[in-house]
Amino acid sequence: MATQFTTLADITDHHAAATPGKAAIRVDGAVWTYAELHERVLRTVAALRSAGVGKGDRVGWLALNHPDYVTLMCACFRLGAVLVAINARLVAREIAYILGDAGIGIIISETGFLPLVEEARGTTALKSVILLDAPFEGRPAFAEWIAGHQPDAAMPAISPDDIALQLYTSGTTGFPKGALLSHHQLLGTIEKGKLTGEDWGRWDEDDVALVAMPLFHIGGSGWALHALEAGATMVILPRPDVPGMVNAIAGERITRMFAVPAVLLAICQYLESAPADLTAMTELYYGASPIPLDVLRRSMAAFPNAGFIQCYGATETCGTVVYLPPYDHDPAGNQRMRGCGKPFPGNQVKIVDGDNRTLGPGDVGEICIKSVSVMAGYHNKPEATAKSVIDGWYHTGDAGYLDADGYLYIHDRVKDMIVSGAENIYPAEVENALHEHPAVADCAVIGVPDARWGEAVKAIVVRKGEVTADELIAFARTRIAGYKVPKSVDFIDVLPRNPSGKILKKDLREPFWAGHERRVG
Repeated sequence: MATQFTTLADITDHHAAATPGKAAIRVDGAVWTYAELHERVLRTVAALRSAGVGKGDRVGWLALNHPDYVTLMCACFRLGAVLVAINARLVAREIAYILGDAGIGIIISETGFLPLVEEARGTTALKSVILLDAPFEGRPAFAEWIAGHQPDAAMPAISPDDIALQLYTSGTTGFPKGALLSHHQLLGTIEKGKLTGEDWGRWDEDDVALVAMPLFHIGGSGWALHALEAGATMVILPRPDVPGMVNAIAGERITRMFAVPAVLLAICQYLESAPADLTAMTELYYGASPIPLDVLRRSMAAFPNAGFIQCYGATETCGTVVYLPPYDHDPAGNQRMRGCGKPFPGNQVKIVDGDNRTLGPGDVGEICIKSVSVMAGYHNKPEATAKSVIDGWYHTGDAGYLDADGYLYIHDRVKDMIVSGAENIYPAEVENALHEHPAVADCAVIGVPDARWGEAVKAIVVRKGEVTADELIAFARTRIAGYKVPKSVDFIDVLPRNPSGKILKKDLREPFWAGHERRVG
């Protein structure tokens, strides 16, 4: 079954006509029907047009999860504009880079983030700030702003190949990259679940999806788009707060959810003192890392009617491209659960060596993906695009192997990326920040085992002046997002390097990972 839409611009219009009274969004006791959502989208189109936004323009978003993210996203689709959702955990200089790189002229933000926006806007192209929850600079808050405009159903010609979302990933060189995701690529990703022919992959309008993972990530935006395409109902939470999630799952009778294993563990721990009925859940998707067997067992007991589906992908692949289906999950454990699954129908995965030669089953190399889901490229970064997408194959930077049945197993990371919870962290970003401290002569950042988040950021520093670990951590916190800040700092006289001068991070990691299996997903 193929998706019924040619572009994402048609979704709310279709559902408003077909099921106008159906609940599209539930939040804080309020219900928005598809008819109400669509009218809100058309008013937002008019408001954005009045602000000078046209096809190809970048519209920014800086806020926690909020139902009007969906409003804004769908309005951008109809305008042919590109939504740039900014990670709400970034600091001002990181936000400033994205504002400048994307050329964002208007941004919708929460009041709490306004100081960051004002500090970041500097010499960027940003002209207008609309606050979600309060008037600003003579403009009303977002809801009042769009209410002051008549619905505008006019659309320019929208092509499936037009860019719909520009989501920023951490950068290997210290600067994030804006992955360009088209209408065709995002809709093609949604279609893949249906093509499995399996019940878990078929969404319908009776589904109720919990949207708690951050919408500024593909795991949040992509999840919301799955629900929208199906005409299902979304329950939106500001953040993956465990008590709030449990209350929503039980009270709203959630049928589908996406979470990281760390959140599932936290839910299981919470249920020990606050039991809840989670039997409505029928499909539970998880990603960012394989699920520890104990967490799977506890989660299966907590969600007794849910099939578990592991997801592997990236922002650059519009989210999930490889999946481990429910029938490959066993509370007794099995070999396949040590990996991340098999490609969706139509997707291809291969393993290559350093010379881009394809390797056979069991041989470890870089994981490459070919799919309709592979991004159009990185915004304004042709060289980075050319290195990442070669002959249609996206080179993930993850190292792994395929078994004889085509199941993918992650072995390590080619590019040293750290995954802490659901956040990708490139050491270069952290190292660049630490190098700005006058007492740092040299440094290397690595990921070390963490019982809760899988990995934690550790800095190993060569000093040229007096400085403590706590001082360096506090210094880094002023320059990079909190989740990137080292949780610990060790000091060393000299960093190990190979003859060409490259830091031997494998040697630095080895003492911390001895006895652990370093697995990523």
